[in-house]
Amino acid sequence: MATVSNPIPTPLFPYSPIPLYNPLMKVAIIFGSQSDKPVMKKAADVLREMGVEYSSHVLSAHRVPELLTETLRRLEAEGVEVIIAGAGLAAHLPGVIASQTLVPVIGLPVSSGGLGGLDALLSIVQMPRPIPVATVGIDNGANAAHLACQILALKYPALKDKLTLARLKMKADFERENQGVEL
Repeated sequence: MATVSNPIPTPLFPYSPIPLYNPLMKVAIIFGSQSDKPVMKKAADVLREMGVEYSSHVLSAHRVPELLTETLRRLEAEGVEVIIAGAGLAAHLPGVIASQTLVPVIGLPVSSGGLGGLDALLSIVQMPRPIPVATVGIDNGANAAHLACQILALKYPALKDKLTLARLKMKADFERENQGVEL
């Protein structure tokens, strides 16, 4: 009898170079403009580190609404479980996405224009019921991905374990770095 080994082993340490990877965990990152890429990359970096499959899409709720709708249908059919939607200015993209799907949407306000992202934050966070959009801080792509991972961890125990280890490491690092601080 032949033994089959898992080609992608689960790491014992959360920041191991060998990623935890489960092709069933899927997140879509959608943003309205190429200029949003640096903020959205922060989300992609966290998802990659956590071993979560993601796809990224530049789509506009205003300029290509039909393509947005078509893409959302395809993503749902592919099993996407969380959507991170980044937008600046009037920031309609996360709300429009949430209005077209029951997949949880995390709105990521992007600073652009003269208001430093406050306009986007208020637009995303003030969604009418019953179309919720979870919202993270302005330009905080990393937290959007961490929240997506927490949502997925409700279903995927290995990801929950990885998040738990990451939190324990964070606490230990904080305690070590802040011992014996002198003024």
